[in-house]
Amino acid sequence: MDSRQATPEHGHSQREVEDRIGAPAGSGRLRDTVYGAIDGAVTTFAIVAGVAGAGLSPYVIVALGLANVLADGFSMAAGNYSGTKAERDDARRLAIVERRHLAEAPEGERREIREILRRKGLSGEVLEGATEQIARNRDAAVKLMLTDEYGLSPVEPNPMRAAVATFLAFLAAGIVPLLPFLLGFGNAFAVSAGMTGVVFFAIGAAKSVWSVAPWWRSGLETLVIGGAAAGVAYAVGSLFAA
Repeated sequence: MDSRQATPEHGHSQREVEDRIGAPAGSGRLRDTVYGAIDGAVTTFAIVAGVAGAGLSPYVIVALGLANVLADGFSMAAGNYSGTKAERDDARRLAIVERRHLAEAPEGERREIREILRRKGLSGEVLEGATEQIARNRDAAVKLMLTDEYGLSPVEPNPMRAAVATFLAFLAAGIVPLLPFLLGFGNAFAVSAGMTGVVFFAIGAAKSVWSVAPWWRSGLETLVIGGAAAGVAYAVGSLFAA
C-alpha cells in the first residue's frame, strides 16, 4: 500500500481543521522555485555549451555565464513580480466590482450564489438557507465569487515572495554549470555537463514530492528537457567554431 494513502497528510481535530482552513497555505513558492531553478540551470548551461561549442576561452564562458546568472535571474524575478502583482491587482479589482454588485443588484448576486452552491451539490431548503446566509456576509460572498465565478485562487499571491523565490532558485541552480570553470578544472566542460545533468535530475526528483509521478520519472523528464536545450545550444555554438 502507498504510504501516502495509508497516513493522512494532516490532522483532522477541530483545532487543526480551524487553523488550516482559516489560514490556507495557497500556491506557496513551489512553482516559482521550480521554474527559477530549471531556467537557471538550462539557460546558464546553454551559454556554457554554446561558447564551448564555439571553442572560445573559459574566461569568456565565466564572464557570459555570470552575466546571465545575475542579469537573467534578476529579469526573471522582476517579470514574476510584475506578473504576480498584476494577478493580485486584478483580483482586488474584481472584489470591488462584486461588492458593488452586491449593493446595487442583490437579487442578481443571490441568483449567482444559488447557482454556484447548486453546482456544489446543495438543493432544497439547504440550498436556499446557505444562499441567504452567504449573501448576508459580503466578505464570504465576494470570496465565493472570486473562486467560483472567476476561477481565482482564494489566497492572495505575494509578488515579492514570488520574485525572491525565483531569483534565489535561479541563482542557486544557475551557478552550478560555472563552478568547474571558476575552480579551474582541466576538463571543465565535461564536469559542467555532468554536474548540470545531476541538477536537472535532482530538480525533477524533488518536485515529485508534490506529484503522483515516481521520483525517477520526474527526474528523467527534467533531465531530458534540460539536456535537449543544452544540446541545441552546443550545436549552434559548434557552427561558429574556429
